[in-house]
Amino acid sequence: QVRLVESGGGLVQAGGSLRLSCAASGSLFSINNMGWYRQAPGKQRELVASMASGGSANYASSVKGRFTISRDNGKNTVYLQMNSLRPEDTAVYYCNVYDGFTYWGQGTQVTVSS
Repeated sequence: QVRLVESGGGLVQAGGSLRLSCAASGSLFSINNMGWYRQAPGKQRELVASMASGGSANYASSVKGRFTISRDNGKNTVYLQMNSLRPEDTAVYYCNVYDGFTYWGQGTQVTVSS
């Protein structure tokens, strides 16, 4: 059984910063991709950022230059540093891990007030 534990969401004013963390544990094979998705009310879930095991990162165009993804392979943990937050970043953020199977975290709410 695989467990993803997310933390770091909350309420912040526009222009502020938050850091999300997601720790994966359990019966994992060699993890390939780790990443973050988000889903705003009434919208589809979308990719925010992902990072392969080798360190290459992929970002949604809307967050490039503001968000930074990183991971600690030894701890099976992925982070998302979010700076210059905007109201449109408000969403539930989900951790995603792929090791041949796809796993999702429970989601953490990020709310950015104007």
